Amino acid sequence: MLDQNIKVAADAVVFYKSGTLLELLLVKRRYDLNKGMWALPGGFVNDDEELEAAAIRELEEETGLKLNAMKQLHTYGKVGRDSRGRCISVVHYAVIDNKGQTVKGGDDAAEAQWVNVKDIKELAFDHMDILADALQVVC
Repeated sequence: MLDQNIKVAADAVVFYKSGTLLELLLVKRRYDLNKGMWALPGGFVNDDEELEAAAIRELEEETGLKLNAMKQLHTYGKVGRDSRGRCISVVHYAVIDNKGQTVKGGDDAAEAQWVNVKDIKELAFDHMDILADALQVVC
């Protein structure tokens, strides 16, 4: 049997689109690594959890936003993408046209906020790369 020490995470890319306005839901990290930086909502997948369900759960825990479904965007697994250890993230995305739900930071997110995509210059981890890939899909 192969001995691996790999963590699996699920991250959520959620856009709000209205006309030409495109905003992304981000969280401010409460703890190290990258404490205080903006990032995509996400976290580790539970042993008994489907990947999409994990992304939806993490999104709700960290932002309060409840979604019923998301689409899988891509899997990110570059060695060194997380200095805490090997982590593979399966990223899911959604585009919504109504921000009726209030978002607020929860769990390990100090804050949650909608940010105009044009104003995003830096994100934690490899999340700028993930954002670039997501923009190619939704735009």
